[in-house]
Amino acid sequence: MDITQILLAAQSPDANQRTVAESNLTQFQEQNLPNFLLSLSVELSNDEKPPESRRLAGIILKNSLDAKDSAKKELLLQQWVTVDPSIKLRIKDSLLLTLGSSVHDARHTSSQVIAKVASIEIPRREWQDLIAKLLGNMTTPGASAPLKQATLEALGYVCEEVSPQHLEQDQVNAVLTAVVQGMSQTEPSPEVRLAAVKALYNALDFAESNFANEMERNYIMKVVCETATSKEVDIRQAAFECLVAIASTYYVHLEPYMQTIFNLTANAVKGDEEQVALQAVEFWSTICDEEIELQDECDGADDANSSAHFRFIEKALPSLVPMLLETLLKQEEDQDQDDTVWNISMSGGTCLGLVARTVGDSVVPLVMPFVEANITKPDWHCREAATFAFGSILEGPSVEKLAPLVQSGLDFLLNTMNDPNSQVKDTTAWTLGRVFELLHSPISANPIINNANLPRIMAVLLESSKDVPNVAEKVCGAIYFLAQGYEDAESMSSVLTPFLPNAIAALLSAADRADTTHFRLRASAYEALNEIVRVSNIPETAGIIGQLLQEIMRRLNLTFDIQILSSGDKEKQSDLQALLCGVLQVIIQKLSNSDAKSIIAQAADQLMHLFLRVFACHSSTVHEEAMLAIGALAYATGPEFVKYMPNFFSYLEAGLQNYEEYQVCSISVGVVGDICRALEDKVLPFCDRIMTVLLKDLSNSMLNRSVKPPIFSCFGDIALAIGENFEKYLPYAMPMLQGAAELLGTLDQSDDDMVDYGNQLRRGIFEAYSGILQGIKGPKAQLMIPYGTHLLQFTEAVFRDRSRDESVTKAAVAVLGDLADTLGPSAKDLLGSNLFHIEFLRECMDSDDEVSETAAWAQGMISQAMA
Repeated sequence: MDITQILLAAQSPDANQRTVAESNLTQFQEQNLPNFLLSLSVELSNDEKPPESRRLAGIILKNSLDAKDSAKKELLLQQWVTVDPSIKLRIKDSLLLTLGSSVHDARHTSSQVIAKVASIEIPRREWQDLIAKLLGNMTTPGASAPLKQATLEALGYVCEEVSPQHLEQDQVNAVLTAVVQGMSQTEPSPEVRLAAVKALYNALDFAESNFANEMERNYIMKVVCETATSKEVDIRQAAFECLVAIASTYYVHLEPYMQTIFNLTANAVKGDEEQVALQAVEFWSTICDEEIELQDECDGADDANSSAHFRFIEKALPSLVPMLLETLLKQEEDQDQDDTVWNISMSGGTCLGLVARTVGDSVVPLVMPFVEANITKPDWHCREAATFAFGSILEGPSVEKLAPLVQSGLDFLLNTMNDPNSQVKDTTAWTLGRVFELLHSPISANPIINNANLPRIMAVLLESSKDVPNVAEKVCGAIYFLAQGYEDAESMSSVLTPFLPNAIAALLSAADRADTTHFRLRASAYEALNEIVRVSNIPETAGIIGQLLQEIMRRLNLTFDIQILSSGDKEKQSDLQALLCGVLQVIIQKLSNSDAKSIIAQAADQLMHLFLRVFACHSSTVHEEAMLAIGALAYATGPEFVKYMPNFFSYLEAGLQNYEEYQVCSISVGVVGDICRALEDKVLPFCDRIMTVLLKDLSNSMLNRSVKPPIFSCFGDIALAIGENFEKYLPYAMPMLQGAAELLGTLDQSDDDMVDYGNQLRRGIFEAYSGILQGIKGPKAQLMIPYGTHLLQFTEAVFRDRSRDESVTKAAVAVLGDLADTLGPSAKDLLGSNLFHIEFLRECMDSDDEVSETAAWAQGMISQAMA
């Protein structure tokens, strides 16, 4: 079997030849994997072979060692490990040989494959001489530039693939030495220098002890800063990328170099190619990110030690802000038409926003003169830059500092929505959205929006929603934030009622004209509509919302008539159905929480029919939105929902079994809870199948862990709904709860994500126990006695753990009360031999209202049981 011919045939324009060749490759791979891999490595290394066959050999070789899917990756790793060591050695020698090839593609692919092999072998303490061999290529007298370039590339990829703990410090030192030498101006080949800079970027995580050593750090920083002024633009860009990574990884070591770096970045921003200037701005954005994080840590810590906070932004402010303001004037024509544009003005504005968040009030006097000088100039670039600058500093400074500026400038911004230039209008609409999002508070003493200016604000926004799509999208965002401001002051939302019909009409119109290229406008219009419904004042708006319900149902019905000729059409239909189901969910929730419930009762049959038709379209995105809307409908219709269960149940079951799209599974679990609360014991006929699926979910290692806590909570919902009928599920549910409780002891407490997950899991377990205890209460309460000791041991472990959050504390206290309430005098021995509850409840009595209220109730229950 000639591997060269098969590899060439696999790329043939003739489909039949391709199929046969692919089949031959698969057969070779399955029958003799070691020789298959060896043949590919020989093909890749042979300069006599065609470039096409070598390239495909390299790709297949790489894909035989690594995969995105973790299960597949593990399988490939095990396959490589079992290959005969002598064959592996020949493959690795062949790969190292290829680094000296005269063909660039072969060298590049080989460097990637070497790193993939290293990622498997180095953690297993194999291929220990790889680094030495690669470094040998760099020090061999007369080594060619292509060999050095490919070797540096391989070193960089190895550093990217292998964790720092798997390389010895002397190996790291040798790699850094070779890389920094490769960057030196004395190296004649620009390709070698570029590969060296990129390798340093990947090796930075390994350089912790080198950066801690002042002499080594000075040398590395000197070479990086020199490289940032190379004559080749791509090398300058790569050097600035290194500076960005150093800012993020080694912030604490930067102080001695900041003046040099400021000069480098200022020169780059002023006069270098855009790709270099972008990285120069990114350096300062990264410093902002670090300092914002440090400030958050200081705010959260009692013994705030700010020694590591050098306040670089504050110190650079008088020079940094003017440099960033200059970038705002470098807009591209029509950049507002493309959401993916990232240029120097966008980057500068983003950085200015981060600066404002870092230093707060002190940015304002540096920016406002620029705003005032440019806001009325004839050149649209100046007007847009001034508006962008103003919008960028609205988060960070205090309300006291900003409110007078916004109050005096609001009318000007509203007038600017008539600017002749579309980009100015786009940025003005964005700025208005930021004003409403960050500073609009109806309950403040001197609100930005008041009865005097609201009519004008609404008139301008509704008129501007007819503007070009990108402007209209930002206007819808501004309407959203304006409405959202009334969420915490719902009694004051009556002020919006007079504008409601026109606002709904304008947003529906904006959603209608959103053609296929402007899906974002449609989404933005419906999101704003949702927010307006959420804050509307019922009952005075019930009639208007009822009419809107009919209109959205009509629109959802029309989606079933969309002609589906391609996957794009299918996606468009799904996206639109998702948006409309989202609006229906919000309307159902709004009306069901008020005296206007009858509107939903009358429309329920029609709504359910529509949701089931959406499910029949089989799309997971719609599936989520329709499922959420059905949960809201179940809550709204209560026991009446039972009539929909026979037709709906198969879709619910499918949602619960959707392991791949775990969000769908999670939402379906939530809907089970909604249905249990709505139907109570009428859900009983469906419980066997629901519990079977939920227990399978918990045992499934493929299901995302975030779904498991809600499943436990759901056990509690089911038990509350069906009461003592939950008895039959106890032998299955209780071991799951106990197993999950034990798993909590093995979670990594140093990982914040794991601590959060641990708290979610604890809360889920407590909610399950509370629901089951309350459900079983009565003649069969004694069934819970065998589980009492484990529950109390678990509760005590949670009490002793300081990483628990308030919601877990409240759930734990509630479960103590439920145990005493359900078991009554039978709880006396259990509680008497686990006295931690005395200390726990005493601590909780001193907490906030909700926790102390729950603790007082639990104390009462325990006192009764112990009497």
